[in-house]
Amino acid sequence: MFKVLIIWLFSVGSVVAQEATKHFGPQDAAIEIRLRTTTDIEIFAPTIVDFLSKHPDFSVHYEQWGSNDLYEKTSNECASKTPSADIVISSAVHQMVKLVNDRCAAPWNSDVSQKLMPELSWRNEIWGITSEPAVMVYNKTLVSQDQVPYTRFDLLDLLRPQDNEFAGRVATYDIEASGLGFLFAFLDSQEASTFGALMEAFARSGAVATCCSSEIINGVIEGRYLIAYNVLGSYANTIAKTQSVLGIIEPQDYTLVLSRAAILPGRNANRGAGLFLEYLLSDQGQAQMSEQFLVTKSQSAYEQYEPPATATRRIIELGPALLVAEDQATVRRFNQRWHDIFSTFDR
Repeated sequence: MFKVLIIWLFSVGSVVAQEATKHFGPQDAAIEIRLRTTTDIEIFAPTIVDFLSKHPDFSVHYEQWGSNDLYEKTSNECASKTPSADIVISSAVHQMVKLVNDRCAAPWNSDVSQKLMPELSWRNEIWGITSEPAVMVYNKTLVSQDQVPYTRFDLLDLLRPQDNEFAGRVATYDIEASGLGFLFAFLDSQEASTFGALMEAFARSGAVATCCSSEIINGVIEGRYLIAYNVLGSYANTIAKTQSVLGIIEPQDYTLVLSRAAILPGRNANRGAGLFLEYLLSDQGQAQMSEQFLVTKSQSAYEQYEPPATATRRIIELGPALLVAEDQATVRRFNQRWHDIFSTFDR
């Protein structure tokens, strides 16, 4: 009997702790902004530096967190009315919408924030600051051109044969360890007719579930994985600048587009954090973030790696609809469905 080798998706525990910190600007700055975010420091650092160049009396204390830990920390501080961050930015946008719904965020209104498209703001308390497609990545030297999966249907075809070369070498997010991974999988389950078949194919072929974008992408570059599914395009593009072996695909059947969500914790916004938010939403801030691929208005950023193809982009709207992904009964049913799919096969 075919032996499936798989990292069980629900075995990873969680410890509420930040992953890394860095201080930007003078230690004795008149105004310090405490930023907590899921964004890797090296990706966001140029944006922080550019902001501080225009505000020399400011500094930014940067804390990098995993999405689930960041949500738990922010939620606990909200419950105890002791917010210690001035601005929180997360890719797990469903968790951020839940925080706003739980009255954990302060309002901020300005000419800049009012110009944001309605899908990317709610109640003047949450704002989408980036535009990042969910992509598939692959190793160009190990995956032939005729094997490149331009759609989810193509990926299914690669995984269908029982003894295919992709067995154990396809990766995606661990939906328990990664709030973003859960969100992408949950939205796929609502959006894609291929979802059930794809999950079964992942289980049958021994797909690997792991925590984070950098681990997944580096695994593809090193050849441990041949293909990775639902990876953030911002991280993939940044790495591909120096790693030409990395191929990037926006799925042509549809491509989810994430906008990292920002909130100002507490009942009253910190003015410095509000100014930082306005910078992020401004043309200058958007242009700066586009250099790190945090903002991609079109597929042009990908053309140096793959021939352009028409993809249907679907923006993940920030608003009450995302509360479904935080409803505990819904989450339990979704997780159980995931368990049922994987438990069908012998490990």
